Amino acid sequence: MTGAGLSEIGQIALPVADVGRAVAFYRDVLGVPLLFEAPPGLAFFDCAGIRLMLSGNEVAAEPRGGSVIYFRVPDIEAAHARLASEGVVFIDLPHLIAKLPDHELWMCFLRDTEGNMLALMEERGKGAR
Repeated sequence: MTGAGLSEIGQIALPVADVGRAVAFYRDVLGVPLLFEAPPGLAFFDCAGIRLMLSGNEVAAEPRGGSVIYFRVPDIEAAHARLASEGVVFIDLPHLIAKLPDHELWMCFLRDTEGNMLALMEERGKGAR
């Protein structure tokens, strides 16, 4: 046997110190659909079929910043401008990461209200814009 055959991610857990503040950021600023909240201190979002769980429980005491969540956007400059107008502070501007045979990969990075690293990414087709 060459492995467990894992491939599909069903849920990602992200530790947060303040669930209410984090819910407001993900729902109201980033526009991620809130599925539901559950006690004690959990909030679940729908990221195009992958569930994102914000956890203010015992996990919140763990160090943050070890993982990065990349949100795919169709137009990184427009998404960056919209979020910046909402007060999101970015670490950098949208920039080219790599030129691949069929597309260019563009990214920019930000932190959520809890210090977790997030990124916007656009896979821009050759000749676009």
